[in-house]
Amino acid sequence: MANYISYEKSGVSIDANEDMIKKIWPAVSRTYSPRVIESEGGFAGMFRLDYDEKLFKKNYKNPVLVSCTDGVGSKVQLAAQMKKYDTVGIDLVAMSINDMLVVGAEPLFFLDYIGTHKLEPDIIAELVTSVAAGCKQADCSLIGGETAEMPDTYKEGDFDLAGFGVGVIERDKIINGKIVQNGDVILGLASSGIHSNGYSLVRHICLKQLKLKLTDTIDELDGKVLGEVLLEPTRIYAKSIVKLLGKYKVKRVVHGMAHITGGGIIENLPRILPDNCNAAIKKQSWPKHKIFTFLQEKGPVEENEMYRVFNMGIGYILIVAQDFADSIKMKLEKYGEKVYKIGKITPGTGKVVLK
Repeated sequence: MANYISYEKSGVSIDANEDMIKKIWPAVSRTYSPRVIESEGGFAGMFRLDYDEKLFKKNYKNPVLVSCTDGVGSKVQLAAQMKKYDTVGIDLVAMSINDMLVVGAEPLFFLDYIGTHKLEPDIIAELVTSVAAGCKQADCSLIGGETAEMPDTYKEGDFDLAGFGVGVIERDKIINGKIVQNGDVILGLASSGIHSNGYSLVRHICLKQLKLKLTDTIDELDGKVLGEVLLEPTRIYAKSIVKLLGKYKVKRVVHGMAHITGGGIIENLPRILPDNCNAAIKKQSWPKHKIFTFLQEKGPVEENEMYRVFNMGIGYILIVAQDFADSIKMKLEKYGEKVYKIGKITPGTGKVVLK
């Protein structure tokens, strides 16, 4: 009698995949807007763009689709070590959605990819539920995804995440920094912590150099558990920014925006600066998270390097017309953001000047 081998014996379980799909469906379906055409178990996600005045409050005359893709980087390794899977999905959504906001886009839908050593339905369900939670924060629909079980690629306990977001904007409303001018005010929106960049340096300092455990409580961090501080999810700014832009349907008062990710303010803000302008940033104009002080002192890490690697407490930046700066700040605060005037646009050569 032949000694048959199965897919499961090679390390991949089809039954586990079916179980996982049943577990994630409730969380995924809760993100659906009226534009989603439901297709549970379908091969592709579907999203309506056609004009239907009864269905959509907002329709576009000359729509431009905006797409972004990203991952969470080595932050997933900390999640795997902590066996805490309920936050990194929010990070995944944030990394793409915050990027598309920069041009003024409204998020529409999102797709995720999870690669793992072994498909454990409860863990995957927790991960996807956190992605769905991020989509709810971003007001977009999670309409599809893929989970790949690859025991020969990932070590036991390891996984990785990738995400893909699509948004839309009217062509004549695209924000690209071209109208940034001398005298504009720079507003910074507070981050929730490290967000999702610089974790190779974080892990080197905390785990390799200081030999800390993720379960350790740290006095310098107000006695909080290190792993929980490091896994604080990235703030998603979508609802606040989309609502703000909706208040200025005619006036172009937001001249430029930047998502402060890898490279910090120093590298990201110049991406939207004209060649004849500088961004003069006052470093003392906003409070710093204690985690940044901790990393800088324990490294030690030079201050300029800190500003090149981390967001340093500012996760998103708007460059706005001087006459509207106060009213924009008040609106964003009303929407739940912590907002700081962190600098001004000055004549220059397209760079950030930290003071």
